[in-house]
Order: sequence, then structure tokens, then C-alpha cells
Amino acid sequence: MMKFAVIVFPGSNCDDDMVHVLGTVMGCPVEKVWHKDTELPAHFTTNDCVILPGGFSYGDYVRSGAIAQFSPIMQAVKAFAAQGGYVWGICNGFQILCESGLLPGALLRNVNQKFISKNIYLKTVTTESAITSELNPDQALKIPIAHAEGRYYADAATLDALEANHQVLFRYCDAQGNVTPESNPNGAERNIAGICNAQRNVFGMMPHPERASETDLANTDGRGMFESLLQAVHV
Repeated sequence: MMKFAVIVFPGSNCDDDMVHVLGTVMGCPVEKVWHKDTELPAHFTTNDCVILPGGFSYGDYVRSGAIAQFSPIMQAVKAFAAQGGYVWGICNGFQILCESGLLPGALLRNVNQKFISKNIYLKTVTTESAITSELNPDQALKIPIAHAEGRYYADAATLDALEANHQVLFRYCDAQGNVTPESNPNGAERNIAGICNAQRNVFGMMPHPERASETDLANTDGRGMFESLLQAVHV
């Protein structure tokens, strides 16, 4: 079975949420890894997954994720990704992945300059990734967001390359699945809410699927991403 390591930075606040969903809800082996550690668990293979959870690593000083990218564990995470291991950053984790160069682009301040915490809708753009392989592109997924710096930005050439390579995983949409300016909560370029790298083993997204993965929360729209990943690796 796929194993998970959840990296904990000072200021992480979604690590326990993620451990709960991965361990209790999905039934997977999962352990926390402190940011000052220099190695991932010894039993990890490239069929396993490192999670960079949401929160406010280092208080979001300088820029969100800008300091966390220098944590000792990130060298091991980069090496793991280079070997083909799965790495998934959510919210602050997405910011860290962009700051560390594991994903292209940057996350800027929301266009309204305010922290936004609410449910939004996501459209799955491609099923050509491990976390979207089992999702229905025709279904709008209701997933929470909670961020102040979630506006995805990249230059036009990078955006065009992401589109051409099918690296855009999710776009913000309305409840009917329509991608519109009004459904974009933070001003992200081309309504982009999540991307992957060219090798398709590193994923980043701003919305929180771990907060929409169990019936106790009256929303399981995020669970399909975890199920997709487990199914893709199992196959």
C-alpha cells in the first residue's frame, strides 16, 4: 500500500487534518516528518508520496513558502521528486513547491488583497495525472479554500507551455462547471487552481481536498483525488 509522509513546518496547521484523512479515512500508512529532518522515512520508495500541507510556514514572513523552501527536509524532498517520487503540495504546500522551483510560477496576493475562506468549485482539466485520473471532468467539485496569497501567476510562455503539456489540473469554475471570471476567487491567471510538473509526479493546488473528504463534514468531493492517487499507483 502507498505510504505517506506529511512534512511539518513551524506554522503548519493542516498537518493533522491530512494525517487523519490519509490514515483514518483512506486507511494508508502515514507519518509526520519534521522540517529539520534531513531524510525521508527509510522505507520510502518512489511509489510513495510526500505531502506538503497547508498553513502558515514560518508565519508567511517575506512571502508564503519563501523561508520553508530552505528547510533541511526540502533537499530530501527535491531528491525524491527527481527520482520520480510523488510530491503533493496543498495551499501553503503549493506555495513552497513554487518557491523551491519544483513547480513553475508563483502564488501572489489575492486580487482583493484579503484572506479568503470559503467553498469554491473546481473543474478537472485533465485526467492525465495521478491525482485526477479517476475524476469526472464534467463534475464541478466543491472544495474549500483558505488563503491570502493564492493568485497563481506565470508569464505567458510558461502558461502556454502548461496548457500545451496538459499540466493544468484544475480551474476555478461555478457550480455548473463553467470557467468564468466571476468564479475566480483570487484573480489567478486563466482561473488556474492547480498544476503539475512536466514529469507528472509533483502536484500543487490551492484548494483543500482534505477538508472535503468525509461524510462527517457533509462533503466528499475531495476524496476522489486521494482515491485517484491510490488507484494510479496500485495499477
